[in-house]
Amino acid sequence: MAMTSPWPALDYEAWSATCDTLHAHTQVLGKLAAELAPPEPQLQHAALRLTARGWETLPLPAPDGSGAFGVALDLHAHEAIVEHDDGRAQRIALAPDRPVGAVTREVLDAVRGLAGPVEIDPTPQEVPWTVPLDTDDEHATYDPGQVASYFSAATQAALVLAAFRAPYRGRSTPVNAWWGSFDLAVNLFSGLPADPPSDDFIMRNAMDSQEVAVGWWPGDTRYAYAHPAPEGFAEATLSAGRWDAELGEYVLDWDDVIAADDPRAFALEFARSAFRHACLVCAWSPDLAASAEGTPPPVA
Repeated sequence: MAMTSPWPALDYEAWSATCDTLHAHTQVLGKLAAELAPPEPQLQHAALRLTARGWETLPLPAPDGSGAFGVALDLHAHEAIVEHDDGRAQRIALAPDRPVGAVTREVLDAVRGLAGPVEIDPTPQEVPWTVPLDTDDEHATYDPGQVASYFSAATQAALVLAAFRAPYRGRSTPVNAWWGSFDLAVNLFSGLPADPPSDDFIMRNAMDSQEVAVGWWPGDTRYAYAHPAPEGFAEATLSAGRWDAELGEYVLDWDDVIAADDPRAFALEFARSAFRHACLVCAWSPDLAASAEGTPPPVA
């Protein structure tokens, strides 16, 4: 396969069918994590990670007590991989004409064979379709070239998010790969509680603390939001990006990022400027806010 640009263009309309299929595959991994990982605040236990291979779970406890296992989507080999810590593994092809249902059933069978009995709720989450993952014959478009471009872009976005988060002295998350919304995000917390925006299960459990989130969605934008967002949050003029009233977020268009002389620096400054503004209007501790830009510097 030809090498893709490290900052490739992403035409969502062109790759949306593959995007939906890949999104559905990540939901199987996420539901296994949600079912088996020890619960954490803000539903952190359910998050996946983007690695040099693709989307992966952290090590999960084997239901049969035999140790740990993990599941990955290898976006180079285009396979789902179920691996036990004793070295056993099974691989399931992600092919252009393989529906989500067939892959889901094989992944779950592999988990049961390597790690013991497990059940997930196959209902997809935060998506416009409702067909259960294990019977989904509708989503079968998987273009390896489009996946390679997505993964190259996602890797660059993850590196920017990691650099943005790294110096912060308060509680923060790693770069999470969220399988419901199919985005990458970091969350920086002030240490104060907050009222969730609704009584929905995800909102009730994921948004019970004051936070600023910065993330990337593989359509055409990066985003930044504060929770709770006080009056005046929408009124900033950032170094880059724009306010989207419908989303209630600041967004930075991907086309603007890849057109910049230094895409990484451009995207990083967007994240930092959005955070500076959020900390100011949300009245976060000035010392805590300053730490996100390395003041005081990280431990040497």
